[in-house]
Amino acid sequence: MRPDDTTLTERGLPPVQARGRILLIACGALAHEILALKAANGWHHVELMCLPAKLHLWPERIPDAVEAAVTRHRDDFEAIYVVYADCGTGGLLQARCAALGVEMMPGPHCYAFFDGNAEFAARAEDEMRAFYLTDFLVRQFDAFVWRPMGLDRHPELRDVLFGQYERLIHLAQTEDAALDAKAADCATRLGLRYERRFTGYGDLAAELARLG
Repeated sequence: MRPDDTTLTERGLPPVQARGRILLIACGALAHEILALKAANGWHHVELMCLPAKLHLWPERIPDAVEAAVTRHRDDFEAIYVVYADCGTGGLLQARCAALGVEMMPGPHCYAFFDGNAEFAARAEDEMRAFYLTDFLVRQFDAFVWRPMGLDRHPELRDVLFGQYERLIHLAQTEDAALDAKAADCATRLGLRYERRFTGYGDLAAELARLG
C-alpha cells in the first residue's frame, strides 16, 4: 500500500498513549505534505490518519467517513482537526464538523489553500478557464483524471470535457524537475497550455502551525 495512492490509514495511532495529542483526520491526497510539515517542524504531538483520496470521486461520502473517524478516535486525543476543505460537499462537511464540535481546514478545496485562499479568490476571474493539478494529482493523474473521466477508453471525450479550458496550472508544493515534466505532459495530453506556479504548502502550513 502506498501513501500517494491514498491507502495510508491510521498510521501510528496508539489508542491510550495518544492522550494529550492532536489527531489530524486528513484527505489521503495530503499525506505527503502533512508528513513533511510534521517532520520539518518536530510536531511529535501530532498524529495523522488519512482517509482515501478517492472519496473525492464521491464527495457526498466524505462527511460520513469523517464522522466515523472522529467518533472512533475522539476519546483518545485531546483535540481532533479535520484537514479537508469543502471538497465539493456543498457545505455538508462544514456542517457535520460543526455538529461534531471539531475544526476543519478553511477553503473551498486544496487548490485554494495551497495557493493561499485569499490569493486564489483574487485570481478567480482571470483563471476561470484554468484546470489545476497539485503534486499529488500530477503523480496520480491517470488514477484520478484520465481513467475516471473515461479518456483512456474514449479519447474523443477530451475536447468535450476540456474544450472550455485554456491552460493547466500545476500548483507545485515541491521543487521536482521530474514532477514538473510529468505535469507538462499532463497538459499536453489534455491539449492545454502549461503553467507552473510554486506554492509550497501555502495556508496548510500556517493552519497546522496554529494547532501547535
